[in-house]
Amino acid sequence: MIKIVEVGPRDGLQNEKTILTTEDKFEFISLLSQSGLKTIEITSFVKSDAIPQMSDAVALFTKVEAGLRNTKINLPCLVPNLKGYETARSLGVKEIALFSATSDAFTKKNVNATIDETFERMKDVAAQAIKDNVRIRGYISTAFGCPYQGKMDVKKLLEVTQKFFDLGVYEVSVGDTIGVATPSQVKSYIKELKKNFEVEKLAMHFHDTRGMALTNIYVSLEEGITTFDSSAGGLGGCPYAKGATGNVATEDVWYLLQSLGLETGIDIEKLALASKFILEKVKRNTESKFLKAYFNTGKV
Repeated sequence: MIKIVEVGPRDGLQNEKTILTTEDKFEFISLLSQSGLKTIEITSFVKSDAIPQMSDAVALFTKVEAGLRNTKINLPCLVPNLKGYETARSLGVKEIALFSATSDAFTKKNVNATIDETFERMKDVAAQAIKDNVRIRGYISTAFGCPYQGKMDVKKLLEVTQKFFDLGVYEVSVGDTIGVATPSQVKSYIKELKKNFEVEKLAMHFHDTRGMALTNIYVSLEEGITTFDSSAGGLGGCPYAKGATGNVATEDVWYLLQSLGLETGIDIEKLALASKFILEKVKRNTESKFLKAYFNTGKV
């Protein structure tokens, strides 16, 4: 079974200029929950002026927690600091995501801190989360390339990955933030990661900016990766990475995996309904090749 981490409600929507209502976000998450997805990242506890789309994090999580209480779906949330963690924990969040990058230029632009400084900030958050028995996932941005520093060295990726495991995360998601990774680079970087870490504790997070995401996922599968982040409808982008288009679409990942005979547990019709709903709300056409073809059949 391949694990899909659905990041549409958080990573997919964070850069959208159309600010959605809490009710619309809840409906999107509810529809996703009916598709067979087992992990849906739903929001981020950041300052509202930093990412306005996430300003309703408290109201949204409260609504989702009540609505999906009887399901076995994981509902992780991104937290930037101890204050964000304390808010999340007070609401009953059971899994958090922490983030850094392999590029100091990127982290300075993103959170006004160097990589080392981001880990200093995260120490107290991670320690408290472990004490509270809250699971922690780590995100690494710019693993393959940075909009400010160019191609990134795999040695930096290994260093940052180790820092995350030292914090106590159960998994590290390796992100191609601006969609510049190539199959040969992905293969070589994963081989180096595998020399130092258990492959079962690694996930990949690709953007499809240059149309290489699915090929990179295929290469990752060959190297033993079984967890992938993706966004329904292909929504997403990074507010601090100019030109970074959407995450790889969950529908396209599903199509690749099922063509290889790999199980995901996803009902594609229900997933397409969720994507259709949110795409209409943000007034966007999908970047997903599969979804475009699927919509043309008139099934949804």
